[in-house]
Amino acid sequence: MITEETRRESYQKIIPKQPIRYDQIIYILKNNPAGMTAKEIAVKLYELKLIPSTERNFVSPRLTELVKQGKVETAGKKICQYCNRKVAIFRII
Repeated sequence: MITEETRRESYQKIIPKQPIRYDQIIYILKNNPAGMTAKEIAVKLYELKLIPSTERNFVSPRLTELVKQGKVETAGKKICQYCNRKVAIFRII
């Protein structure tokens, strides 16, 4: 199916970027030991010109993977200053 092919092609393109993004996220969280939301991490990476926009989807999938790897944990919830909704706080383990 075409959708499966395009999905696989997209995934193959991001594989080399995953370890780099992991390192970037871990760096940001190490410098913010109280923890941060996915959006806050995305904003920091954008300010460092490491991602093209402040869209949280640049970091959210990698955060999920880092949680599964046991390198990052969720540390509660707070109201996000950007979307005004309750969201998870992530911190380095």
